[in-house]
Amino acid sequence: QSQLVESGGGLVQPGGSLKLACLATQVELAYYAIGWFRQAPGKERERISCLSRDDLHGYLEDSVKGRFTVSRDTAKNTAYLQMNNVKPEDTAVYYCAVKFTLWPCKNIQAPDYEYWGQGTQVTVSS
Repeated sequence: QSQLVESGGGLVQPGGSLKLACLATQVELAYYAIGWFRQAPGKERERISCLSRDDLHGYLEDSVKGRFTVSRDTAKNTAYLQMNNVKPEDTAVYYCAVKFTLWPCKNIQAPDYEYWGQGTQVTVSS
């Protein structure tokens, strides 16, 4: 059983909103840094956001800054990626990942994350 289960993907029109969820089933999310990644067809996986364990340090890639936010609900053991004003170029498979660390997340690279979600497809199209 996967430690991270993603949901919330789907088809959305340009300018619309979508909220992705990442439910942690076997780890306590409060102790982990969270990363969000995406991979578009024919492109490499890219990190778009992260949130440090303390929720005080985070990162947003320039292309999503001002449109996406990342958060967590420790009571539900779930992380979220709120996507607003989506664009066709946001079309991709989105992945969440977590790493057990006290350090700020900005310098954590993809290979360092310990657990990954299965991915959820987001398609932005009219």
